[in-house]
Amino acid sequence: MSSPFTFLPAPFDRHRPVALIAGQGIYPVLVAAAARAAGISLKLVAFDEETRPDLVDSFAPADRRTLLVGQLGKMLKSLREFDAGYAIMAGQITPRRLFKGLHPDLKAVRILASLKRRNAETIFGAIAREIEDLGITLLDARSFLEAHVASAGCMTGKSFPIEREYLDHGIHIAREAARLDIGQGCVVRQGTVLAVEAFEGTDEMLRRAGAFKTDDALFVKTVKTRQDWRFDVPCFGTRTLETMRDAHLNAAALEAGKVLMLDKPAVLTQARAWGISLFGFE
Repeated sequence: MSSPFTFLPAPFDRHRPVALIAGQGIYPVLVAAAARAAGISLKLVAFDEETRPDLVDSFAPADRRTLLVGQLGKMLKSLREFDAGYAIMAGQITPRRLFKGLHPDLKAVRILASLKRRNAETIFGAIAREIEDLGITLLDARSFLEAHVASAGCMTGKSFPIEREYLDHGIHIAREAARLDIGQGCVVRQGTVLAVEAFEGTDEMLRRAGAFKTDDALFVKTVKTRQDWRFDVPCFGTRTLETMRDAHLNAAALEAGKVLMLDKPAVLTQARAWGISLFGFE
């Protein structure tokens, strides 16, 4: 029987366990809640000093494993022990820990040695191949979270304060930056580019943009041309909203159906309270 979820593969075997490989924050918590509500058999692979303790505690000891970042062999062994048919990666691992403070086992050392370039994309891509070599399907990381993706139109009210001409300009700049694999966001103001996201990430880019005149400024978040949805989902949450507020940025445009809003109801409630307009573009 086909799955009612947009991002799950068809067919999807509900009788096979799904292993949640959980990083930081609320993202894996949302996945766990939605999967459980759908009656999915869920197992947990957690990371010491990364995964929220309350999420770990919500799983029975037999249904969870806690690892150090870098223990790839142990993670693969856990997936086999769970007899997982599927796995889903949700939640960030502290980026610096991918390069410093890593505790690689022999499997991880071999993987890292084989990579010509070491960045988050190549590292997680190699991990994804190892998982799928076990016969486990690595799911789209938006799976079970259809209710939390950006939707088309103004999500916070009847009208969006940015003129269409300047909105289109911002979308164009963001998509070009993504096409060139620079980043997935930008801040523009009335046809002028104030900042483009690169390695520093969204929050630092927003802080840089806040140093300029920000009335009528717009933050745009899009996706890469060749997005790997298994481990690289662009996210927008209350922390981003807080950074926007502190930078005096009052409008954001998010690509509809693609950008994941971490706890969408909470994000929209907070955005309205702070007078920040959110728009979903297609």
